[in-house]
Amino acid sequence: MASRHRSRERALQMIFQWEASGDEPEQVVASYWNGLATEIGQPAPAEDQFANSLLHGVARRAKSLDDLIRKHASNWKLERMAAVDRNILRLAVFEMQQGDTAPVVAINEALELGRRFSGEKSARFLNGVLDAIRKTLERQSANAVE
Repeated sequence: MASRHRSRERALQMIFQWEASGDEPEQVVASYWNGLATEIGQPAPAEDQFANSLLHGVARRAKSLDDLIRKHASNWKLERMAAVDRNILRLAVFEMQQGDTAPVVAINEALELGRRFSGEKSARFLNGVLDAIRKTLERQSANAVE
């Protein structure tokens, strides 16, 4: 079984491919795993169900994720963000909303992805946006309990 971090890397790559191609998530999943098999010169490792589920969740909720990101990325238009940053934000916000991953873990993973795929400045940007979203989600959750 793949580590959660590796799964998030794979999910990010698939989300990036999904956005760039406009293909349905199932097509992206098949293409990604077939491409990985070709790249490593042997049958692909067992498909990573966590990575696949992250892609499907982000694709299914892209509009609401984008709306939340727009609201918290002050002075940034979603369309003008670097594609990798935009997709890291989508992935992290989806995980925070799902509730299966602690928000601090989702944010830390997003920062690691940002450093690896985009750079240190990106990580600072991601941290600011994601922390603002985390606070909003916590307030909404607290209000729902009351």
